[in-house]
Amino acid sequence: MLSCRHYLCAEDGSTLVLCVASIFKIAGSLKRRDSKSEDCGLSQLPVIVGLGGVNAAGRTSGHQAFRRTVFNALSTEQQDDTLLGLASLMALAHRDEQGQWYDHEGTPCSAQDIVTRYRDDIMNHTLIRCIEPPAPGAEGITANSRAHLELSAPVTFTLKRRELPEQIPAHWQVTELEDRRVEVTVPAGPMEVLLPDVRQTLVHSSAQLPRGFDPSTFYRSVHHPRALSMTIFGASDCLGQSGLDWESVVDRLAPDEIGVYASNSTGQLDQQGWGGLLQSYVTGNRATSKQMPLGYGQMPADFLNAYVLGSVGVTGAMQGACATFLYNLRLAVDDIMAGRRRVVMVGTCDTPLTPEVVEGFRVMSALADDNSLKTLDALELLTNEDYQRACRPFARNCGFTIGEAAQFILLMDDSLALELGAEIYGSVPGVFVNADGWKKSISAPGIGNYLTLARSVSLARDILGDEAIRTRSYVHAHGTSTPKNRETESHVLHQVAKAFNIESWPIAAIKAYIGHSQGSAAGDQIVSALGSFAHGIVPGIETLDEVADDVYGDHLLLSQKHLTREMDVAFINAKGFGGNNATAPLLSPAVTEKLLRQRHGDQAIEDWKARREQTRAASAAFNERSQSGSFEPQYRFGHNVLEGPELTITDTEIHIPGYAHPISLSVNNPFGRVE
Repeated sequence: MLSCRHYLCAEDGSTLVLCVASIFKIAGSLKRRDSKSEDCGLSQLPVIVGLGGVNAAGRTSGHQAFRRTVFNALSTEQQDDTLLGLASLMALAHRDEQGQWYDHEGTPCSAQDIVTRYRDDIMNHTLIRCIEPPAPGAEGITANSRAHLELSAPVTFTLKRRELPEQIPAHWQVTELEDRRVEVTVPAGPMEVLLPDVRQTLVHSSAQLPRGFDPSTFYRSVHHPRALSMTIFGASDCLGQSGLDWESVVDRLAPDEIGVYASNSTGQLDQQGWGGLLQSYVTGNRATSKQMPLGYGQMPADFLNAYVLGSVGVTGAMQGACATFLYNLRLAVDDIMAGRRRVVMVGTCDTPLTPEVVEGFRVMSALADDNSLKTLDALELLTNEDYQRACRPFARNCGFTIGEAAQFILLMDDSLALELGAEIYGSVPGVFVNADGWKKSISAPGIGNYLTLARSVSLARDILGDEAIRTRSYVHAHGTSTPKNRETESHVLHQVAKAFNIESWPIAAIKAYIGHSQGSAAGDQIVSALGSFAHGIVPGIETLDEVADDVYGDHLLLSQKHLTREMDVAFINAKGFGGNNATAPLLSPAVTEKLLRQRHGDQAIEDWKARREQTRAASAAFNERSQSGSFEPQYRFGHNVLEGPELTITDTEIHIPGYAHPISLSVNNPFGRVE
């Protein structure tokens, strides 16, 4: 089956149909349509030129988080380097500009001292573990218990006048005192009250960010929800890892050739967002002017446009439950392939580690709560080691482990990436999304994921051939660690592998290490796959002691050990709540370079490699600073603010102060003129 894409010719509105299998063979015969051209041209290849973020394994740049998940497969030198980077991230140590390391008390010491002293701390306070402060609910959930008192005698108490309820009960006797205080006497009889309480936390396993890391401390954060502080850190990490000067990139493009697609699946539900807003009256606190606007699910995109990138281009925030990252990625890939955009930042940031959200998933029987873990392993008490094994994709399991993460990637069309000398970490030739159709229950799985995975494999086969799909591909499974997922997703994987004659398909399931970060889960999978391409290691499932009996594994390679092998393509799979299914083929840097040679010729590739040296040097310098504990979030509040009168507008273009090129008002009209 050939996958086809349709493109509208601007001149006459006719449709050009290009089979994906033929796209790269005719690269030299068609000219790219840019914002100033009316030609119908070949689709551009979206390439990944930057990645950044943070999750329970550490920061994304330098593949640090990936290396933490495959720690046991690394060399001693790589392990030590990973530990040093995490020590810096967790505020356990830092290094000055002269290369001298210091411990958390400021005492000079050697790098080896840092590794030896903090190794256990780092290993025990990263990845999945027992939830710990400052996560809400770590020490119990603050609550109120309703009680009906029967007063046997009058009760008298004093309080500040402003602490009186707005509607004072009619039977209260209130007497004014000095210093804006009052005395209240409540007569004998019934009285309804709320008694402060701390509820026991029934779920203790979590994949929170490494202990000691607080993204809000690295820039001027003023009551920002945690997800938005992580957004600032993650997007800045992405730009730094790219090695590109963002202002130079912007100066080469029209402002509307840039895009941002970023969101989250749960919004901001902590105290600084909608959580605090909705709790304000029942907790006796006041709502703030920031809680309502900062709670919206599209706010990560808004923050990037306003405070990090200064973009006036297209923006959007797709939501698709656990497939949210791939939904946003699809918008970017389609824009770049159609020539509407040349650079797009894609990302998500989810922080669902709030007591209410955790409890909501628990009552759905979706989470691995403490009692379920005890029953699963016949234990009376749970240790931190037990919590570290809470997530067990495709094994005997009892639910997923909730996590938090921010992940961002920077995509460009391949022509611009070559022109800029960008580092190319991989490419995304398509993203496929399908719903489940008719369902018995909104939470039940359906047929959509069969379609998305099969279509992705078909596209990759058209590009790479049968042999590559059978022997040099693997799947980043959704792998939530619920009994239902292990059965249904394994059947999807099994059926597609069987259809494409794949005998032993390697399956990665990194939620075993970093939990389920909801809408950011596929972002975690993508940056892990980019780490696999760089290191030649496919993560095993270390918590997989034994494959469960109801798993369809005949055509699958479910390995507890990490696999050392080179791969051409990784399939990023997401099975979202409600029927939000998405899969994307992610092509390796080596395969992408071969495609670029076919499309642009040998000389263009050699020229790109020469320009890339400067980019690599800048990226390496950024990673060196980050490794030392010197983080550089890009947050520009009130920078070059424009409100409208500053614009120069004609009937053909709009000039924006601070941008090198105007926005053209010449738009493609595929419908023709009305006569």
